[in-house]
Amino acid sequence: MRVPSDREIRDLHAEHAPTREAFDLVHTHCAIVAGIAEQLLSRRPEAADPDVVRAGSLLHDIGVYRLYDHGGKLDHERYVRHGVLGRDLLAEQGYPDALGRFCSCHTGMGITREDIRAQGLPVPPGDYVAESAEEELVMFADKFHSKAGPPVLVSPATAAARLSRFGAEKELRFKALLAKYGEPDLRPFHEAHGHEVV
Repeated sequence: MRVPSDREIRDLHAEHAPTREAFDLVHTHCAIVAGIAEQLLSRRPEAADPDVVRAGSLLHDIGVYRLYDHGGKLDHERYVRHGVLGRDLLAEQGYPDALGRFCSCHTGMGITREDIRAQGLPVPPGDYVAESAEEELVMFADKFHSKAGPPVLVSPATAAARLSRFGAEKELRFKALLAKYGEPDLRPFHEAHGHEVV
């Protein structure tokens, strides 16, 4: 699989972002997740392909752009769809499903068919769960930054508490990955972007 360069991915973001503000929000988030994933991967270099992890991190939220209307307003009610929308966007652009899965399989600690049924989620039935080491790492790194206004860096305790709202198994999965990869150092991202740690 040919892995797109940072520049190609940035251009793809710029092409699909409806406004400069949307681009800044989503692309910055993806870049922060890529930095966190890189930091975590440095502790377990045998775990995953670093080029694939970087590309997956930079692409994972590209579907968010499809939830903006022409006026630049984000559809929060259907936000959970951003993963499948991103997978579809990448497929339309000719990218392999191996990259599209970073979009569809990073939400929460994964969304199962049962989650969709039980919560009435507006997502096509299926299991959207990280399977590869690369997908797992991007999903985990994503939990440490939030685009919510204003964007914030998320401590492990806050991430675990947020995930517990969706079931004890989601929190336990997060804690298992925390034991596996360790806690990221969020200070460099705070210093670079000014986002507070919550």
